[in-house]
Amino acid sequence: MKKVILGSLIASVLAFAGDSELIMATTTSTDNTGLLDAIYPAYKAKTGVDIKWTAVGTGAALKLGENCDADILFVHSPKVEKEFVEKGFGVERKPVMYNDFVVIADKSIADKFKGKDIKESFELIKKENIKFFSRGDKSGTDNKEKGIWKKIIGEVPEKDSWYMQTGQGMLATINAAAEQKGVTFTDRGTYIKYEDTKKGAPEMVIINEGDNDLKNFYSLIAVNPKHCAKADIENANKFIEWATSEEGQKFIGDFKLLDKPLFTPDANTRKN
Repeated sequence: MKKVILGSLIASVLAFAGDSELIMATTTSTDNTGLLDAIYPAYKAKTGVDIKWTAVGTGAALKLGENCDADILFVHSPKVEKEFVEKGFGVERKPVMYNDFVVIADKSIADKFKGKDIKESFELIKKENIKFFSRGDKSGTDNKEKGIWKKIIGEVPEKDSWYMQTGQGMLATINAAAEQKGVTFTDRGTYIKYEDTKKGAPEMVIINEGDNDLKNFYSLIAVNPKHCAKADIENANKFIEWATSEEGQKFIGDFKLLDKPLFTPDANTRKN
């Protein structure tokens, strides 16, 4: 796996990046699920291009693009992605895939939520002060979760003691919720990865899924060379072309853990 960390390493990667390297800023779920680990060797064998990526929340990934520390973004927070492109930092959003979000709870408390929809579950969490673990990192998942709290109770319960923000990625947040027998909000792909790490016997189980508000759309955005003169628009466009092609879409659709697909390709069905 070719992964880059934040800080001085980004600068050094950019300084030595050649024509055969593509610098990507991406969300933690494409990394945690193993999708990029799977794509990397296949794409390099086909094109000779060496993908190097930094996995952070979508907000931080967009900031890396804005600061000219990436050539391409692979992210999942439509509202802020559109703003990024509108401001001239990115060229165009290209739909590539989706999965969905789910609410999960420690199995010791899962029965409390049996038969409840997401609105009733969140109301119960607040009423009973059940420990809820939020990423709190301005990622796409964090943005979505906070939007649901606002829709259901009118605000994000950030001042309540039961609402804890980890400031970490999704797998770390799931593990924190499991350790304290709480609840969290995650993309399904990372949850399946978590299930896989637990050999199919996870402590955290799904309590809410399938709601219309829970789809999780991913897009690719080439960093605008008019904003970042050194952005590798050629290799960014080549990767987007591959990922949205029949070959790339099949690769994404065939990526599974526990014989479950983690993402559904949608480059040819989604308009925005």
